[in-house]
Amino acid sequence: MKALQYRAVGTAPEVVTVADPEPGPGQVLLKVTAAGVCHSDIAVMSWPAEQLPFPLPLTLGHEGVGTVAALGEGVTGFEVGDPVAVYGPWGCGSCRMCAQGKENYCLRAAELGIRPPGLGAPGAIAEHMIVDSARHLVPLGGLDPVQAVPLTDAGLTPYHAIKLSLPKLLPGSTAVVIGTGGLGHVAIQLLRAMTAARVVALDVTEEKLALARDVGAHEAVLSDASAAQAVRRLTGGRGAEVVLDFVGAPPTVASAGAMVAVEGDVTIVGLGGGTLPVGFGAVPYEAKVCSPYWGTRAELIEVLDLARAGAVDVHVETYSLDEAPRAYERLHEGKINGRAVILPNG
Repeated sequence: MKALQYRAVGTAPEVVTVADPEPGPGQVLLKVTAAGVCHSDIAVMSWPAEQLPFPLPLTLGHEGVGTVAALGEGVTGFEVGDPVAVYGPWGCGSCRMCAQGKENYCLRAAELGIRPPGLGAPGAIAEHMIVDSARHLVPLGGLDPVQAVPLTDAGLTPYHAIKLSLPKLLPGSTAVVIGTGGLGHVAIQLLRAMTAARVVALDVTEEKLALARDVGAHEAVLSDASAAQAVRRLTGGRGAEVVLDFVGAPPTVASAGAMVAVEGDVTIVGLGGGTLPVGFGAVPYEAKVCSPYWGTRAELIEVLDLARAGAVDVHVETYSLDEAPRAYERLHEGKINGRAVILPNG
């Protein structure tokens, strides 16, 4: 079968032919209908060899949906032909966190060498993929695979981040979304669907700010050195109750700390390498700073339910498997407005 692989440190991903996978006991083989392209992949491909925690080559793609093609021995609950979404942050399934469905925070994954598809295990940008356990499959329930596949990360990750701050997103509050790309433009829609907060979007181009307005941002502000002052002006000097940074670079993290309100939340989601000092006087009184990872299995079900209710409309650009390297080039160049989706069997 064809697959998109990152084959050697410092090289671009390439489409190659690999052996057809077969499911072992407890595993499920999917025929992939759609796979997402994410900035996290670019971050991984920028790591030096000594920092890479898994061997190469690696089939990319940690957002995947498909139809069940074959069931390994002992698998129940699904039938061949079932359309499903893949829950990506795989865990051991038995530790204290996994028992709560929080496999994104599995306590034994590193010890046991368990890694997500596309981030250590063979991923979804291929004609077929192996899912390690049926518990990592969620029925699509009539959703369009192309629209649904970004929800497994670009929907689930901001949904989890927003839920952490729901008690602060009351009427009259302000939520800032820094970075309105794949995750950020979904976060804006989730904030509008889940809260009464005023949503302020920040990004570096007018094109991306236009998308932010289209999907529901009340205000759109250029993300530059004056962004924090602009947010404080919009809030009468108070600052934002919640700041969600989907870039995570040093300048955006610094802006987030400068615009958050007293008792506000700064949530750093992006992998841009920025850090925010926390201490007396470093951030406003009782401001909280956290850096969550992905989301829970239950939350993925909730995100898909929101999509079925029409609350989320992901903007996508589609590419064939042969065009997948170009999709990564465009993402790296900042030219994807929304989310890039690969159709491996399209």
